[in-house]
Order: sequence, then structure tokens, then C-alpha cells
Amino acid sequence: MHNPIPRKAYSVSKKLKKENKINDNFEVQLSQLSLEEVIALKLELATRETKGKYFGFQLWQKIPFIIKDALLKAAVSGSTTRKEAARFLGLSYPAMKANLRNYDVFHYFEKKDLTD
Repeated sequence: MHNPIPRKAYSVSKKLKKENKINDNFEVQLSQLSLEEVIALKLELATRETKGKYFGFQLWQKIPFIIKDALLKAAVSGSTTRKEAARFLGLSYPAMKANLRNYDVFHYFEKKDLTD
């Protein structure tokens, strides 16, 4: 059955552009890097800002949460429905709903009412 309520279009790219954190040129440059390079660069920049003293964060233990949060945001951004996002991630629909709730993904997009 068709849902008469239109789906909000979520986009990490649009959100970051509206917050003036990125622009089109940045996206082009970013697309030329591998995911591993992006993560390594981000961590290098973080340690540079703290003069190499990046202690107390327990990154090794936190990385599964960080990656799952990023995957959920990407799936929601790139899909037209939650079911499609679940299929993209290889999750059942109930598991997807639970993860969206646990990671509070929609709060990220709706913080400053940046949805279309």
C-alpha cells in the first residue's frame, strides 16, 4: 500500500553544505580518497591538533560504534525508504529500525531542521 505521507529526504552532504562545513570542491577531492585514507587523515589531523596527545578515547573499542553510525547515516542518505536502507546494509527491517533508534540517526539530520 502506498504511504500518502511524503518521506523526508535526508542527506549528509546537504546538511554539511548548509552548515558551511563542506563545498562541491571538497566533495570532489574527498571522492578521490579511499575510506581508509579518509579515516587515517581524520585521525592524523585530530592528533596534530592535540600535539600527538590523543589519549583516553579508547579508539580501538569505539570504532565499531563510529563505523555503524556512519553506515546508518549513509544508508539513510542514499536510500528512498528504510526498507531499502536495510537491504543496502544487509539487515532485516526490524534490526534496521532498532539500530536507527539506538544510534539516534534521524536526530542528526533534524538537529537544525535541514531536511527537504
